[in-house]
Amino acid sequence: MRKKVKLAFIIQNSSRKATFNKRKSGLLKMVNQLSILCGVPACAIIYGENGSKPGLWPPSPDEVRQVISKFLLMPAMEQTKKMLNQESFLRQRIAKAEEQLNRQRRDNREREVTDVMYRGLGGLLEQGWLLGLSMLDLNDLGWAIDKTLHEIVLLKEKMSQPKEADNVRRMA
Repeated sequence: MRKKVKLAFIIQNSSRKATFNKRKSGLLKMVNQLSILCGVPACAIIYGENGSKPGLWPPSPDEVRQVISKFLLMPAMEQTKKMLNQESFLRQRIAKAEEQLNRQRRDNREREVTDVMYRGLGGLLEQGWLLGLSMLDLNDLGWAIDKTLHEIVLLKEKMSQPKEADNVRRMA
């Protein structure tokens, strides 16, 4: 397993060039693999510092031009459909995190209410405990009770239905 790489500018010139060349060849190899494995036209153009010759994949400039021209012929909406800048990427990630947080809050609330329901049914709460609940708590408790009753009814129906093997024996 590789160690975590600190992302910072490499000051030493020779190390920076060596790292750039290794990363560039790795990236070009991945574009090649993506194109072959998924059967999609792809290209990559990687410019280095000081105007050095760019890294290309596919190696032929004509093939690169074909992919770029095919991209440019697409409608502008299609071209930018899945493009993200840093701001939109972060907005997307924040929205996803907020959605996960809300889902976890709902799950936690459901567990809390279910726990209160079972403790109340088991006589583990002091007398008059319902009087201290808010209207929202009472609604949630009613929902939990209805859900549990529905699950019990479904289990009861499932258990009362004769199994197919029993039916075959009865017919024989």
